[in-house]
Amino acid sequence: MRKIEVIPYKAQWASEFKQEAALLNQVLSREIVCIHHIGSTAVEGLKAKPVIDIMPVCKDIYSIDAYNQAMAEIGYVAKGENGLSGRRYFEKGGHQRTHHVHIYQEGNPEADRHLAFRDYLRTHPKEAARYGGIKEDLARLFPYDIQSYIMRKHIIVNEIERKALVWYGKS
Repeated sequence: MRKIEVIPYKAQWASEFKQEAALLNQVLSREIVCIHHIGSTAVEGLKAKPVIDIMPVCKDIYSIDAYNQAMAEIGYVAKGENGLSGRRYFEKGGHQRTHHVHIYQEGNPEADRHLAFRDYLRTHPKEAARYGGIKEDLARLFPYDIQSYIMRKHIIVNEIERKALVWYGKS
């Protein structure tokens, strides 16, 4: 069972993203339009679980299925949609998870939702600090109960997401 850890921001996360994005670009270059660093590790100063979330945007989501073996060769496990229609999801690192890859097709509103959330937290440091503190508290309360952690975190995520989408639409 994995322990849930929320730790202070590490500047190395940005370079770890760039390194992994370059690797992903080598494997998926014919399909990928762009690659974004998303999630808490993409927000400077935000406390986070030390897992790099990466969001490649592709031309055709169905073409990604042909790359499952190539992704396995660089350490990723394919999880298909993993509960979100229109996404292809991959994990790296097993129980010591290091990376999550969420691939969406160009124009999928889920991609915009991720970018809105990230950019809102990047430009609203008080909200980022509040969010990081709540995640840290939840990790202490539920160190081995990922379902409870996610369920409780979902409340604050939804609140911030609503604000972020309004803000993102205006910017």
